[in-house]
Amino acid sequence: MIEIKQVKTKDQADYAFVEELMHTAFPQEERRDTEQQRAYSDHHPMFCSNIVLEDGTPIGMISYWTMTDFYYIEHFAIDPARRNGGYGRRVLEAIKERLKGPIVLEVEMPNDEMSIRRIHFYKRLEFTLHHKPYMQPPYRKEDSGLPMLLMTYGNIDMESDFEKVRDTLYKEVYGTK
Repeated sequence: MIEIKQVKTKDQADYAFVEELMHTAFPQEERRDTEQQRAYSDHHPMFCSNIVLEDGTPIGMISYWTMTDFYYIEHFAIDPARRNGGYGRRVLEAIKERLKGPIVLEVEMPNDEMSIRRIHFYKRLEFTLHHKPYMQPPYRKEDSGLPMLLMTYGNIDMESDFEKVRDTLYKEVYGTK
């Protein structure tokens, strides 16, 4: 059975698993610095860092933000040793049930096989791809933004709310305007 459990740095073994998987699954330009990530995990009221367990065994991580009108999944990864085993689908089905509201996430531009496969994975789970240009702001001042696309699940009208969603992400997640 899949369990999604919030972790803070005091949960040393579980948090260490989440942090290591973040560093393995995401390049530096796609995640914040370790100290800031730890501070957000412990203290940011809108941010929730989670370990994913199956029958008590760590299999992945997922972090999300609780916004006023939607949830934003910032990072999601399954342990590389367990990929392609149906865990990703089961975790996203569980998080959709848990959050019970519209969900937004960013995906890389469909420029290679992996990014195309990732988009199709989310589409199979009822997420909608939006083709409006979106630039993920940099996590660090010395980095550049990354061209991405937004995907959504649930009752959210991106035709009328795209700019509002983008501006909320820029302000709350990335600290920009």
